Amino acid sequence: MAKATILIVEDSPDIAEPLADAFRFEGFEVLQAANAIQALQIASEHRPDLILMDIQLPDMDGLAVARTLKSDPAVKHIPIVAMTAYDIVGDQARTITKTCIAYAQKPVRPRDLINLASAILKLPGDPEPPRRGRPPARPHGR
Repeated sequence: MAKATILIVEDSPDIAEPLADAFRFEGFEVLQAANAIQALQIASEHRPDLILMDIQLPDMDGLAVARTLKSDPAVKHIPIVAMTAYDIVGDQARTITKTCIAYAQKPVRPRDLINLASAILKLPGDPEPPRRGRPPARPHGR
């Protein structure tokens, strides 16, 4: 049985595939979407336990997708982790954390996201510590 179901919303296969493989290796069920339309449909149909959301999608801003999900009573409880290639500071961080439980700056390390997902979902286990050299994804307190 899978630990949890993760929806990875990422339009770049170079990022999405290694993330999906790493989560599967750790026992997660993985769903994938390459754009906002797919993300909304998959989230509604499958109701994953956690969503990893790219901020820059080809058809809609990832934060707009997150706001749409949070306005739907059927899926608003699903935690969302934003992923972005941009430095996030000040007002940007506050904007993201209004909708998302945490954010991670790209390039993301699969191990860091697995540890973050496990912590958010309160999964048992002894997560591997993040590697040195780059700060891990930053959750915010809710």
